[in-house]
Amino acid sequence: MEDRRQAASGRNPPEQEETIAFLEGGQAFPEGPPVRIDTHAAIVFLAGDRAWKLKRAVRFEYLDFSTPERRHAALEAELRLNRRTAPLLYQTVMPIARDGQGALAIGGTGVPIDWLLRMRRLPEEALFVRLAERGRLDAALLTRLADRLVAFHGAAEVVRPAEPAAGLRAVIEANRRSMERYPDLLDPAAVAALAARSMDALMVATPLIGARAEAGRVRRGHGDLHLGNIAMIEGEPTPFDCLEFDEALATIDILYDLAFLLMDLWQREQRDGAAILFNRYLDLSPEDEDGLALMPLFLSLRAAVRAHVEAATARGGQAGAAARASSYLAAAAAFLDCVPPRLLAIGGLSGTGKSTLARALAAMLGRPPGARILRSDVVRKRMHGLPPERRLPPDAYGAAESRQVYARLAAAAGEALGAGSAVIADAVFGRPDERDAIRAVAEGAGAPFFGLWLRAGRQARIARVSKRGPDASDADAAVVAAQSRLEEEIPPDWHVVQADGTPDMIAAEARKWLRSGEAPIGPA
Repeated sequence: MEDRRQAASGRNPPEQEETIAFLEGGQAFPEGPPVRIDTHAAIVFLAGDRAWKLKRAVRFEYLDFSTPERRHAALEAELRLNRRTAPLLYQTVMPIARDGQGALAIGGTGVPIDWLLRMRRLPEEALFVRLAERGRLDAALLTRLADRLVAFHGAAEVVRPAEPAAGLRAVIEANRRSMERYPDLLDPAAVAALAARSMDALMVATPLIGARAEAGRVRRGHGDLHLGNIAMIEGEPTPFDCLEFDEALATIDILYDLAFLLMDLWQREQRDGAAILFNRYLDLSPEDEDGLALMPLFLSLRAAVRAHVEAATARGGQAGAAARASSYLAAAAAFLDCVPPRLLAIGGLSGTGKSTLARALAAMLGRPPGARILRSDVVRKRMHGLPPERRLPPDAYGAAESRQVYARLAAAAGEALGAGSAVIADAVFGRPDERDAIRAVAEGAGAPFFGLWLRAGRQARIARVSKRGPDASDADAAVVAAQSRLEEEIPPDWHVVQADGTPDMIAAEARKWLRSGEAPIGPA
């Protein structure tokens, strides 16, 4: 009982202190004393080209590592589950036991007193959290990560729980109880208010949560998908260190899985990145378009989890953790705030930079993680059952099919607005009826409409399309030249931006207009 009381308080029992001293002292590894990294539930020892993870003998509301048997089971599960995404990283689980002279040894033949997970050591600079700190998470890398996550979730085991909302209700309750343990760090009134608002949001969302579960969108996911648990391995963005200690906590709606990463990006001021990743994910996973309405709740729950984890870390003496705990609690409440949706249409000829501008503006429109970007080129590919970068034959661009594309674009915009999301509609919008239709979508949803028209000279547009890598647009120099022979009809009621300059210049002018009062959008 004494050991379990110490585990519950976050202190290590005496027998694990001996193990920690053995590992930290250097005699366990031929390389000598390792680098030690502590988290609230584990200690990692870095020695040479390997990392060794020891589960701390702790017990919280959401996990119990208080016995060697529980720690062993958790490490075996961690090995098995993480090999789904990072097989090159996770190697084996090994016992710590006493040798014939009573000394501790890794892999000893005596009765195990604890267990270690042996992994390949990652260079610190490979972690996405470090890439984010250095401003290295560009659109191309986040797009590759989104592609990887769509594939991972697509292959994950489908689970259809009897009561799909029950798991989220348990998370809300567990978050509240966990945060209440730290009244000196997390304001009790704010904690209570957050729990009440979360329950209200869950009640509204319960039918949609159930429908998504029935449709197979609840799967055995990662469970702990933040920037610290993603790294570049062999040149590929690779999730690792998934949640292994509780199947229920990791068997979740896949958008709730994704929400941890989106929340982390948002809180680390990587907001453009969050919008880019989220939009790419939905572009590749049309089955998840209906989940837009769930994102405020999902993001809030993820921030609340981080609030009590940081509070626990602060109790361990880590600098800055108390401030982070308070910040996450405030964020969890802010994610639930209502932000009225609005629709921004960006039009112009091929090569004017519409899609680049849409990505630059998405994070400043609407609620986190930014506006849903609906691109006519992606809609067209989706109609053919193709990924965005697969080229279509010329006959896929006839007038009749283009009318279908614009009709589907308008319908998708209406659905996204109805889910409470801001929308950026990205298309040429060269015909008055196309522009009238997208405006009517906003009016039908009771949302403000803003039209932005990009103009650029022929040479600038040809240069842009010629430099494109793989892209959803099939427009090339010949298409641009053909469009240039037609008279460009400038919509009289759309704001015109001259788009011959750099993407940063174009985005700066568009942001200035959006913030000018002519097109009020709320907090940036």
